[in-house]
Amino acid sequence: MAVSGFEGFEKRLELQFSGRDPVIGIGLRELDFKSLEQVLHQVQCTVVSALGNQHFDSYVLSESSLFVYPNKIIIKTCGTTQLLKSVQPFINHARTLNLRIVALRYTRGSFIFPEAQPHPHTSFHEEVVYLEDNIPEHLCYRKASVIPSKLTSHSWHVFSAGAVEYPDGVPYTVEMCMTDLDQTLARKFFRHPNDGKNGDSAGREMTELTGISRININPNAHICDFAFDPCGYSMNGIDGDRYSTIHVTPEHGFSYASFECVGSVYNADIADMVKKAVKVFCPGTVSVATTNASDDMCMRIKGAVEQLGMKCRSWSMDEFPAAGTVVFQTFTTRRNIRT
Repeated sequence: MAVSGFEGFEKRLELQFSGRDPVIGIGLRELDFKSLEQVLHQVQCTVVSALGNQHFDSYVLSESSLFVYPNKIIIKTCGTTQLLKSVQPFINHARTLNLRIVALRYTRGSFIFPEAQPHPHTSFHEEVVYLEDNIPEHLCYRKASVIPSKLTSHSWHVFSAGAVEYPDGVPYTVEMCMTDLDQTLARKFFRHPNDGKNGDSAGREMTELTGISRININPNAHICDFAFDPCGYSMNGIDGDRYSTIHVTPEHGFSYASFECVGSVYNADIADMVKKAVKVFCPGTVSVATTNASDDMCMRIKGAVEQLGMKCRSWSMDEFPAAGTVVFQTFTTRRNIRT
């Protein structure tokens, strides 16, 4: 393991809002680009590419992704970004649109380089204290937990808060973290010096070359991709009102890739998407966190990963009053039993 390097593990924040009028309209999508830029400046990242449809707006960031729905914001950032500094600005901007925050969820894996993280991310305790100090009191259903695994280097950190208990029947999320990527496959995420391409065109090339374009089940899904120089890759997929996103840090010694998507009871193909994502990167270690998914879907995901020759090392679960059930699974290749 390298002494230091780029932190691939993302921090993820989801904020949900409601208004007095049950018909929100475009809601948060009314925020102008300058306002978003100001928030991202505090986080210490920028927009490098964007794509939207009638349901939501998608932004590829210099460090991961941002999704803006009429009543919801999802932002995940890697490296040494200060993600939680976006909480108050987003709440304040929403207030100008007569929208009130009703739920918040913060999740992340275990940092590879925790000592490099700045305030307020130096520890999970510090993150929880910061969140408690920066969210309104009416988000009274709160819980913070670290979900462990048998791999000491992989645990799942969750903080959730809501004005009401979590309702049934809402979309579930799948968050995958993959480390120790196959070196030959990881090299496909390096750009050639002076290749004459911009980040968008180089990103499209990587999407096709690596097989990422085949992960999404719906061939009509739109992809917004970007390749960084000299290496690294990000992609946001848009499929109706659903998103998916992939981020890759390919450097040997701290290689990392993530895949996140949204599913519902009407979508039976999420396990197949997870399987395809693992096949693209051939990682040594995989963790999968599902929030509010059914037991059947969690088992199907487990079976899909095991079909690729990986062994499930742990299965842990916790309940959150404002977020539902979180299941955290870890897998390693049978040759890789390192902790």
